[in-house]
Amino acid sequence: MESHVVSTPFGARRLSFAILAGNAVAQQCPKEARADKWAIIRNIAEARTAIGATDRSIALLNALLSFYPDSELSGEGNLVVFPSNEKLAARAHGMAPATLRRHLANLVDCGLVVRRDSPNGKRFARKGQGGEIQQAYGFDLAPLLVRAHEFECLAEEMREERRQLLQVRERMTIARRDVSKMIAFGLEEGIPADWEALHVQYRAIIGRIPRTATREELTPLEAELAQLATMIRNLLAKHVKSEEISANESQNERHKQNSNPHLPIELEPRSEKEPGADAELTDQPGELHKGTFENKPPAGYSLGMVLRACPDIADYARAGIESWDDLTRTANLVRAALGVSPDAWNQACEAMGNVDAAIVVAAILQRSGEINSAGGYLRALTDKARANAFSVGPVLMALLRARGRTVEGKTA
Repeated sequence: MESHVVSTPFGARRLSFAILAGNAVAQQCPKEARADKWAIIRNIAEARTAIGATDRSIALLNALLSFYPDSELSGEGNLVVFPSNEKLAARAHGMAPATLRRHLANLVDCGLVVRRDSPNGKRFARKGQGGEIQQAYGFDLAPLLVRAHEFECLAEEMREERRQLLQVRERMTIARRDVSKMIAFGLEEGIPADWEALHVQYRAIIGRIPRTATREELTPLEAELAQLATMIRNLLAKHVKSEEISANESQNERHKQNSNPHLPIELEPRSEKEPGADAELTDQPGELHKGTFENKPPAGYSLGMVLRACPDIADYARAGIESWDDLTRTANLVRAALGVSPDAWNQACEAMGNVDAAIVVAAILQRSGEINSAGGYLRALTDKARANAFSVGPVLMALLRARGRTVEGKTA
């Protein structure tokens, strides 16, 4: 094969530093170098973010490698492949010509391949009398062989980064579960503490979690959640100790738990002009309202669909949500944490029914970062329900669509 190396592109394509760097790398390829081409492509796929390649570009590189006859790249042989755009597009699953050109340029810019353009821009090989290739014009794969070890190291770094990111996410999930369930327990048991401030602090941390977060972004948030969980755990531990001391002092006197029917958190001020403002509030956390309200599930919507649309409410359930009653009891607890007054909750149950009101509270919790006044929002929906102008269906479908877009963004 001829030693002449074509270093400038054909036609309107301009010479760039990426092209010069690729040529310099290709010329460093030792003849004794060997590497499995499919192992190289797997490592590049793992490290594509660090390399700067896109997933479509890697699919195109995979198609280019399929034109190399051996499974192992060797510095002794010809590393230039010369498929036409039609054949290359066919092996790239019908990639459009404009897309093909764009991703070929990306491979060159990333230093994965080098263009070896002929005088007329065509890709072909000139062979000698014995059939051996003397000069080939197309795409030189030598940079892949030269940088094979670099790609392997980058891939290992990316795998380690993903492992660490997964560990941070797991710790955050556990911390979120601990904080939400401890706050719910403290509210339910009437333990004296500023649960309002703790819940606001918890929601503020959760609201800062990006949709597609890196480990560097999640680590400080995970530390804040862990610190908050430790603080709440210490509050509960002090209460347990005080209960033990009280039980020891009373000796044979049986301990009675003080269940406060009025939860300590009420962020929505009640107006004297509001209906029921002078009525006695008797609903307790975790209990269904004892009125005559309907408790029928919404037609056409399953409990599983509700939990998929509003997964955050499950964090507040002490023993999971297995039925509509579990959802309603948990929502009654959550509405206190959101600052919804018992009066607003009762009116919502009367206008919508227990289950629909619980679904609305779950939806408000899911969108708590976007809603300034949960109580006012619930009252507005209650008024619409009284006028037969409200249904939970559109609310659920909107949340499901939003979660679908979030999942697509994470997998993109």
